[in-house]
Amino acid sequence: MKPFAFVFPGQGSQAVGMLDAWGDHPAVKQVVAEASEALSEDIGRLIQEGPKEALGLTTNTQPVMLVAGVAAYRAWLAEGGEPPAVVAGHSLGEYSALVAAGALSLADAAPLVRFRAQAMQEAVPVGAGAMAAVLGMDARKVVEGCAEVQRSFGTNTDEVVEAVNFNDPAQTVIAGSKAAVDKACEVLKANGAKRALPLPVSAPFHSSLMKPAADRLRERLAQVALSSPAIPVVNNIEAQVETDPDRIRAALYEQAFGPVRWVDCIKAIQVRGVGVVLECGPGKVLQGLCKRIDPALVAGAVYDPTSLAEARGLLA
Repeated sequence: MKPFAFVFPGQGSQAVGMLDAWGDHPAVKQVVAEASEALSEDIGRLIQEGPKEALGLTTNTQPVMLVAGVAAYRAWLAEGGEPPAVVAGHSLGEYSALVAAGALSLADAAPLVRFRAQAMQEAVPVGAGAMAAVLGMDARKVVEGCAEVQRSFGTNTDEVVEAVNFNDPAQTVIAGSKAAVDKACEVLKANGAKRALPLPVSAPFHSSLMKPAADRLRERLAQVALSSPAIPVVNNIEAQVETDPDRIRAALYEQAFGPVRWVDCIKAIQVRGVGVVLECGPGKVLQGLCKRIDPALVAGAVYDPTSLAEARGLLA
């Protein structure tokens, strides 16, 4: 079997009924039961019935995406799939990756990501922050454009705009205060970006405005049991593999208010001799990003029994 990586999606890939295709798969049912007990809530019912608006609340989105990613992973193992050579996760997906790697228990991870979501939502009032996807522009130019806009507000300002997700060579997400993000969209389009699309999010994730949330998260992380991963985990903030639990905690803290370096994460996976990357969980967002980062990569997904069988075919 070819060496492969599992990558876990974050917010934005959730959908009502996203576990329905698994039916009564024992591994999936067990994951839902574990998370429901940890959260004192029927998380399976929320996933199955929604409504969409409830699933889209970040305090719900983060735990349900964790559940969906871990469920797909455990179903893979239950069906005889080999463990991956390396794992990574996009933003929230890093927590799913750590659970898959055995560094963090699902029982600890579910309430932890809900706490993370609540802290993020409370750090910036709804409507005060914003995010936008900048398409068709080199990441370096996006960073320069954000710096230009930041300078335009002067030195004593609360306005902030930063590049926060380096998703692929021509897609970079920016975040910050709404006025600064709106201005940056105008400037970046004038500087040559093909598009600058506002994102339907409730907070400016991964920007420095999330520092208060990160500080609260750091205190919570200190109380959570972490162990050395059984599978290498490439983190978002440095695109490096850490084995020391304290360094893993530090990376999760920094990730909350620092950028997701997804392009570098995929390159770090490739350096390990991996040519097949499978997205583990609902949607195909990361699969598409991987192909745009390097068209030579073989990319697939595992989100239901059919895709699981197809993914196994890619590794034959």
